[in-house]
Amino acid sequence: MTKVVESRWEGGLRFTSTDEFGGVVAQEGADGESGYRPSALLLASLAGCTAMDVISILTKKRQGVQRYEVHTTGEQRQDHPQSYHAIVVEHELTGAHLDLDAVRRAILLSATRYCPVTAQLSQGEVTISHRYRVHLEEGDQTAEVVVTGPNGAGLDPVVPE
Repeated sequence: MTKVVESRWEGGLRFTSTDEFGGVVAQEGADGESGYRPSALLLASLAGCTAMDVISILTKKRQGVQRYEVHTTGEQRQDHPQSYHAIVVEHELTGAHLDLDAVRRAILLSATRYCPVTAQLSQGEVTISHRYRVHLEEGDQTAEVVVTGPNGAGLDPVVPE
């Protein structure tokens, strides 16, 4: 399978990238200008990739998701090329009767089997923590599901004290 993205220079440090399906993303390198920075676009790709997996799995499991957001936070190294060394992916879901085991399993499958962006990033030196926050009628539930990377290793999640 081959993916194709064409990027066209628009002047300064601005590029417009278009994929083979017509999706368009504006990229910008100058401070104060609108458009994704390439490193932020990487976080957006990770969030979108895992979110599509998780919502698809939860829909198949007939989970009543009413609201779903994915929050990604990345810590970059100070030295160039300023690659990410740690990323947190937090899935925030709201639903009256969400099954926490189903949520956990969906995130685990995305992080370890289905999301190619997670798989690619995890092959490097970045550690990715996959977590959830679920808003239920009886209160909020949070947990870390799995940690992936570095170099493709599955790591034990950090258990909060």
